[in-house]
Amino acid sequence: MKTKTPIRIIIADDHKLFIEGLKSLLKKHPHITVVGEAANGEDVIELIKTKNKTIDIAVLDIDMPKMGGVETAETIIQTHPHIKILMLTQHDEGILIKELIDMGVLGYMLKERGTEEFVEAIETIATGQEYLKGEVLGNYIATSKIPEPKTVHLTKRELQVLQLLAEDHTSGEIALQLKIATSTVDTYRRNLIGKTGVKSSLGLVKYAIDNNLI
Repeated sequence: MKTKTPIRIIIADDHKLFIEGLKSLLKKHPHITVVGEAANGEDVIELIKTKNKTIDIAVLDIDMPKMGGVETAETIIQTHPHIKILMLTQHDEGILIKELIDMGVLGYMLKERGTEEFVEAIETIATGQEYLKGEVLGNYIATSKIPEPKTVHLTKRELQVLQLLAEDHTSGEIALQLKIATSTVDTYRRNLIGKTGVKSSLGLVKYAIDNNLI
């Protein structure tokens, strides 16, 4: 079995039992290590000051005393942009999700989801990709403003890549299916972003939905 890349995370939540539960569940996934925990945003910032170089991902709740998750995320993005952020919360409002994604948060997940999805989110974000799924993704898309329609010419292969991206396939999976290199898929992704005028892979998903491509 291929060894998975180690991922170091900190967890911030004002419910100690919730953190302990996550840590217990993660014992089955030894490549993910909890290197710190905090009960509020202020403690997160202090924790990062001392463990800056050993943190890959900060997992943040929205509702925390002293400094909430939104302000904490904004501070981390401004001061330690190499630390990726996953919001783990009970809030599913599209406008809040959009605000955080536009701010630079890479992932947003509801606490009611299962352990395997949490691990998937961590692994996805660790590679620098965004993570939104299910209800969260639906609410994000519904809240996002539909851009002014414009004529965009996409090649047959670009359409194939766009459709597969919108269907939640990874670059590796697309490469295997289309029998091309993963780097070529990434080139198509960049070209699609440039042609359609969106800002991210999530924007491409929304573009595909708005234009009835999936």
